[in-house]
Amino acid sequence: MRHGLAITTHEALAGVGELDLIVVAGGVTTGAEADQTLLAWLRDRAPHTPHLASICTGAFILAEAGVLTDHRVTTHWEDQAELARRFPALTVLPDRRWVDAGPLHTSGGISAGIDLSLHLVEVLAGRQLAERTARQMEYAFVD
Repeated sequence: MRHGLAITTHEALAGVGELDLIVVAGGVTTGAEADQTLLAWLRDRAPHTPHLASICTGAFILAEAGVLTDHRVTTHWEDQAELARRFPALTVLPDRRWVDAGPLHTSGGISAGIDLSLHLVEVLAGRQLAERTARQMEYAFVD
């Protein structure tokens, strides 16, 4: 729970079937970075999941799991130096709202995560749906 908001699961990780996309959200990630069950699950699923994405500091979790290794990535601007220091094989790109590195997608913080999400809608379901989704949100779709 954070600020009164509880996010609960409907199923244990072990029971999750095949996925088209895994999105790892950011925030304070120290607990998730130490969760060996989660990290092992991500390592196991990464080769079988067409798209993996992180929003904000979720990149730290993917890197800790060994899923992000020598990729081009981004994260929240306040955390870019720390990501580069802790995971020197990564190429951390400053001033990028999101990075599409094939099956791995990373974004900066908060609204950059919306940009990446719309990009993923385009990748998975087409540009027309991404544009309609952005319009419904009254949000500018930018590639």
